[in-house]
Amino acid sequence: MANNINQENDKSRERLIKLVNKITDKELKLVIYKEGWTIAAMLGHIAFWDERRARNLAEWKQNGITASGINELDTQIINNALVPFLLAMAPRKAAGLALTAAEKVDKVIAGLPGELVKKIEGLGDEHALDRAKHRNMHLDEIDALLKTKRSK
Repeated sequence: MANNINQENDKSRERLIKLVNKITDKELKLVIYKEGWTIAAMLGHIAFWDERRARNLAEWKQNGITASGINELDTQIINNALVPFLLAMAPRKAAGLALTAAEKVDKVIAGLPGELVKKIEGLGDEHALDRAKHRNMHLDEIDALLKTKRSK
């Protein structure tokens, strides 16, 4: 695996850590999407997908690679179904879970044997090993909202 993926994952995790350490409890409750998603819910969303991927990779390492079976529609349904659970969670808990899950999945990815990495890369799933892409997309959205709110 290109060390670049590990480096990018590390950078996005560091960015996440800085956000969680600086954000206030009040800011965690800011609504980021019209569907009612708060920043805390978004962090819970990141935690869920990182945790899912960590478990997915552990399964592949132990039993061999199989297709995940989740398509774009499934992803939207899962995200929508998660909203009430994420909003019910204590905001600071969601933020903490994002940190824990990011550290876990990044450690799993960094420890994968090269042969397995090549097979995973062959699946064509851009998020399988590159967790930074997903995290940074949402961190950019959060940063934009915070910049607007903090400048008032």
